[in-house]
Amino acid sequence: MNQKNRVEKLTPTLIQSLTPLMALALFLGVGYGVFHLNAEILLIAAATVAGIIALRLGYSYKDIESGIIESMMKGMPAMLIVIVVGALIGSWIAAGTIPMLIYYGLKLISPQFFLLTACLVSSVVSLVTGTSYGTVGTIGVAFIGIAGGLGIPLDQAAGAIVAGAYFGDKLSPFSDTTNLAPIAARSNLFDHIRHTLWTTTPAWLLGMLIYFIIGMTSGNDLPATMERAETIKQILKDGFEFHWLLLIPPVITLTFALRKKPVIPGMLLSSVVAVLLAIFIQHLEMVTAVTSMVKGVVSSTGDPMVDKLLSRGGMVSMMHVTLIAFCAFAFGGIVQKAGMLDVLLTRLLKVANTVGRIVASTVASSITVALMTGSSFLSILIPGELFAPAYRKFNLAAKNLSRTTEDSGTVIVPLVPWSIAGVFMAGTLGVETLAYLPWAIMCYTGFIFALIYGFTGFAIAPRINEDETIPGS
Repeated sequence: MNQKNRVEKLTPTLIQSLTPLMALALFLGVGYGVFHLNAEILLIAAATVAGIIALRLGYSYKDIESGIIESMMKGMPAMLIVIVVGALIGSWIAAGTIPMLIYYGLKLISPQFFLLTACLVSSVVSLVTGTSYGTVGTIGVAFIGIAGGLGIPLDQAAGAIVAGAYFGDKLSPFSDTTNLAPIAARSNLFDHIRHTLWTTTPAWLLGMLIYFIIGMTSGNDLPATMERAETIKQILKDGFEFHWLLLIPPVITLTFALRKKPVIPGMLLSSVVAVLLAIFIQHLEMVTAVTSMVKGVVSSTGDPMVDKLLSRGGMVSMMHVTLIAFCAFAFGGIVQKAGMLDVLLTRLLKVANTVGRIVASTVASSITVALMTGSSFLSILIPGELFAPAYRKFNLAAKNLSRTTEDSGTVIVPLVPWSIAGVFMAGTLGVETLAYLPWAIMCYTGFIFALIYGFTGFAIAPRINEDETIPGS
């Protein structure tokens, strides 16, 4: 019976494969964008459309369920990080670590150069540590608080932080996606990184130029901004005891990242140390300090802006993030299980008969996978496996493929509201994904440079070695 069921499963047509994606776009575009309905319900509705098509193709409910579970299992490591980050933020606020970082950030950073500084520092930290999640969860949280204190629009601030975090993530030899891309394309890691500079550097510089122009032309009332910053600094100074020991929690997190140790144990250790600091330096009751990891902190300074900055964190606050992700996993799991994603990517490959079209098809497939699965890993792995023969056929170096999957996969995923990265960034920074999207300039201009290079031949490398995993390929 099982063999018979497998034989009777049909291959989806192009229309059947496109229908769930069009339904997803329609539901989210109209339901979320116009009527502001909850994204969870809309994702389940799109998953239902995909499920109905899967049933018509001969897949049983058990098949669909297994596809959903497989998709969720792949995303669980990232979801565990999301939950632990909630504990991290709550404990850091209770300890006074985040208030202290905001306090000194307000003293050191000029409002005119805030976006430039936020992107630059996030880029450096992410480049050194190789983690966009860790960068946003530590430095990013401090910068978003500083932005609130300086009166910087939070959507602009979040966009600059995310762009910087993914610049480093994309180029760091310590990054999982940076290592995964050359593995999928069968290129060399350091050749891949050097080649990626051709698209990533101009995209990053373009963003930095725009941040500089915004800072110089924003027309902010500088005296009023600085007066507001002074008020916030005084409230923070009065409400918390500042001590160099408060730097230990972020140092622990960054040390684990630098030494390539598991992320979650490092975050948990950092949170526990922060709870102890909250008890012994901020003199909080043990129950209050420990509860900050679960329920976060509710600030009551009397100043609405400061209370908004500090009333955050806790594992409970990340539950809506995990719910959105699980609903997205349901959609992605069904379209993958029923073969709809394979049909779309195979059709793209058929029109790739020139170098420009190969690059364009790679870009389109990576973005499609990012939209349909919300996974940065799959947006690299699937196009990498699919297009590797085409790049070899046209005598193109594999590093062209690995670069393009990063340009249109890795850095696009945090701009997808239902992706793991998108919900993580939005939940951690407190800014909706679609709100910060326009300001994460580096994330969506890299693939534009990839397309330009593909059709002009500029910075497109020919294949010179049979084994392209060796250095110098």
